[in-house]
Amino acid sequence: MTVTETREAAAPPRAPEKKPAGARRRAWATRAPLLPALIFLIAVTQLPFVATLVISLFDWNSLKPEKRHFTGFSNYASVFTDEALRESVVTTVVLTASVVIVSVVLGLAFALLLNRAFFGRGFVRTLLITPFLLVPVSAALLWKHALYNPEYGLFNGALTWFGDLFGIESIAQPEWTSEMPLIAIEAALVWQWTPFMMLILLAGLQSRPAEIIEAARLDGAGPWQIFRHLTLPHLRRYLELGILLGSVYIVQNFDAVFTITSGGLGTANLPYTVYETFYRAHEYGLASAAGVVVVIGTIIIATFALRVVSSLFREEASRA
Repeated sequence: MTVTETREAAAPPRAPEKKPAGARRRAWATRAPLLPALIFLIAVTQLPFVATLVISLFDWNSLKPEKRHFTGFSNYASVFTDEALRESVVTTVVLTASVVIVSVVLGLAFALLLNRAFFGRGFVRTLLITPFLLVPVSAALLWKHALYNPEYGLFNGALTWFGDLFGIESIAQPEWTSEMPLIAIEAALVWQWTPFMMLILLAGLQSRPAEIIEAARLDGAGPWQIFRHLTLPHLRRYLELGILLGSVYIVQNFDAVFTITSGGLGTANLPYTVYETFYRAHEYGLASAAGVVVVIGTIIIATFALRVVSSLFREEASRA
């Protein structure tokens, strides 16, 4: 090693060069237009969440404001130990899982159908997408009154018509929302969320490399073999994305539960329980703690969803 090399090796590492003042000013000039939006976003989303966190640490009943006092994490302990809240957690999990799974299966079936060319495909696609475009409360009211009503609902009307057609006089006329309340909510949500899954999976089907499918057909692969070994592996990321995004939205669903059953007959999920605890029981601290639990669960699911979306973008970029 030469003397010069020895001096260079012994010299301390250089400090990173500072950006010139002009470059820093240009960087701030490009970010400045975004500051009002950032401040507005923080004021609208983060400050209320911080206030909710603070309230969740208090035993606070609005009917007895003079007895408000700090209790630490006791409200969070109540969320996981109170029987009604535990039941709402179980109901939320069952409702979310069943709706997501059935919606994904039906969405995949409709996506496979619409991926084929046939007369009127655009019209059929528009009809299948329509339920997802409805306002959630409107969709819930449609199912409650137009379909489930025992006197003039479409389901019982269809049963009566079926009985008249085959000469059955005493055909059962079920009370759909009282005899099967959770299934009634799940059916309404599946009807509304299946188009969402269908759109995601249809996009995945249309991004398949056509030459690989054609090569598999030339090699003698049948439709089931192509679906099992080529289509499903290709759709894995799209299935994950649909499941995660659907879970994020359905775990927060309030409209269907409130409109169809008003949380009765064991259908109260966490969002509805938060509503009841806050507005009816006036327990601000307990309701805030339950709301924080819902938000944390949603953030966890959303984190996985964002990772799946990022991986999809990376895969598409690598193909390009």
